[in-house]
Amino acid sequence: MRYLKIADSNLEVSEIGLGCMRISDMQNNEVERLIHTAVNAGINFFDHADIYGDGKSEEKFSEVLKNYPGLRQKIIIQSKCGIRKGYFDFSKDHILSSVDGILTRLKIEQLDVLLLHRPDTLIEPEEVAEAFTLLEKQGKVQHFGVSNQNPMQIELLSKFLAQKILFNQLQLSITNTGMIDSGLNVNMEIDASIDRDGSILDYCRLKEITIQPWSPFQFGFFEGAFLDNPKFPELNKTIDKLAEAKGVTNSAIAIAWILRHPAKMQPIVGTTNPERLDAICKATDITLTRQEWYEIYRAAGNRLP
Repeated sequence: MRYLKIADSNLEVSEIGLGCMRISDMQNNEVERLIHTAVNAGINFFDHADIYGDGKSEEKFSEVLKNYPGLRQKIIIQSKCGIRKGYFDFSKDHILSSVDGILTRLKIEQLDVLLLHRPDTLIEPEEVAEAFTLLEKQGKVQHFGVSNQNPMQIELLSKFLAQKILFNQLQLSITNTGMIDSGLNVNMEIDASIDRDGSILDYCRLKEITIQPWSPFQFGFFEGAFLDNPKFPELNKTIDKLAEAKGVTNSAIAIAWILRHPAKMQPIVGTTNPERLDAICKATDITLTRQEWYEIYRAAGNRLP
């Protein structure tokens, strides 16, 4: 496993993080095995959200921390808040109460990273700034970030924050490449040239904000996995060929494709299968060539100008 040094922080995170959204329905021994598989593979970064399993995912995770007291010091825990039933809420009161709930469920005293979960159009950045500063002073949260925010939303928030935004969770996979497409098709009158997110990829690189791709195996918006999917014959043929040549699985190639980008992203994988997780982590043992990266990109149906 390779590691990323996060700018303007003391964080050194594994290139691959484990998303814990789906562990709420697992048995405790299954969660324990998954987490230990991750740690043994070199993963030190675990991603949560207060809405995952209505908080049960964090509770399940806390049971493993309780059974293995030394584990907490070896890992980095991230959680998110701001999504409520039917609306978003970045108010100071909600952020503060959400963090208290997260810490209670995880049974920890400090959260390493807190992200605002998706944008709230009613955001009052002054309130967010007050909440972040209070959480930092109280020692409840060490670092902060956002998810699915564009450059101007981050700029607006950053104007009032004393803390730096370190992370931005964004959807990215081989079949969801909007943030890449628009940069390749500049000044062209085709759909791929449409900049839907304000050049967020280049912005995050300029500001040294680490992008955390979520759903790296999904196509569309949770429409299913593209790997081994007959809807993507050319893509899977290309991926399988490279997987065989490099002695890894197709899932490792899919993650290696993301890791090859010089933006130094940190994909968050959500598998609950320990064997698959171990295979995915082999992605950090290989580096795709420029030619291989573009071959996969074209096989996904993208055309180069």
